[in-house]
Amino acid sequence: MVAATGCRISLSFAAPRLLIPASTARAFATASAFFPDIDKVRYEGPSSRNPLAFKQYAEDEVVAGRTMKEWLRFSIAYWHTWRGNGGDIFGLDGTINRPWEDRALSEMDMALRRVDVNAEFCEKVGAPYYCFHDLDVRPEGATQAESDANFDIVAERLGEVQAASGLKLLWGTANLFTPRRYMNGAATNPDPAVFARAA
Repeated sequence: MVAATGCRISLSFAAPRLLIPASTARAFATASAFFPDIDKVRYEGPSSRNPLAFKQYAEDEVVAGRTMKEWLRFSIAYWHTWRGNGGDIFGLDGTINRPWEDRALSEMDMALRRVDVNAEFCEKVGAPYYCFHDLDVRPEGATQAESDANFDIVAERLGEVQAASGLKLLWGTANLFTPRRYMNGAATNPDPAVFARAA
């Protein structure tokens, strides 16, 4: 189970159909489902003309007694990388086209697919961590209990991918700004039920 903040409830539900089965321990360094034409990004030095190469970051280079990898804990933020759609305040629906997104799939199947996309991307760029808000990784349910159950399904898959790949969660937290129930704040909300949910 992925560590995350927030209230947890126990619910029974059928296991989802995984797009890439948990029993299949993919060789992340060699298999590629979503970025097949992209090799692992490596350090090539400042003179490299390869747009997909590190020019300054050499993860094993020692700086002030520690490797660059130890100093720089790169993390892929789920919202900024996988969930933002490129929309703007003037009503554009979004300008980002992600080829793995498929509207024919259920929201849950897409959430589970994004877990695998994220893992492959992190491996390719050498990011050992990722981070998310609960709303970034799971579909919103009709009720809070359904939303929590959806999170549990996705969290189980995130945990499986972490175990198979070595990817680590830097932080996972609740989104206390997008849902309408927080329009008057979360910790400052005058509704005790909303305040309690935020806490």
